[in-house]
Amino acid sequence: MATASETPVLDTIAAMTVDSVERCGLRPETFMLTRIAALAASDAPPISYVANIDPAIQAGLTAEQVQDVLVAIAPVVGTARVMTAAGNIATALGITISVADAEMRGGA
Repeated sequence: MATASETPVLDTIAAMTVDSVERCGLRPETFMLTRIAALAASDAPPISYVANIDPAIQAGLTAEQVQDVLVAIAPVVGTARVMTAAGNIATALGITISVADAEMRGGA
């Protein structure tokens, strides 16, 4: 039987992510760039990018690398999808900053 949790969906996604990292031979940077490309290609919502911001930072990704990935996939997935991805990434960054700010204010 599963352990009760207040965030079962997030816990499941986190476990799936850990499993995929452990089974993948890519370097962390390449792994995260591939995930960002997949998110853009699948027209993922901002919350999907939020879940990948911290791992991307931990992998040492730069904004320029993310932009390069979007440029690389644009001819395949289309400009509309890439522009949507760019907007969703910006929204995700705003959400992440707001949450961090709220946590800092709550802890101060």
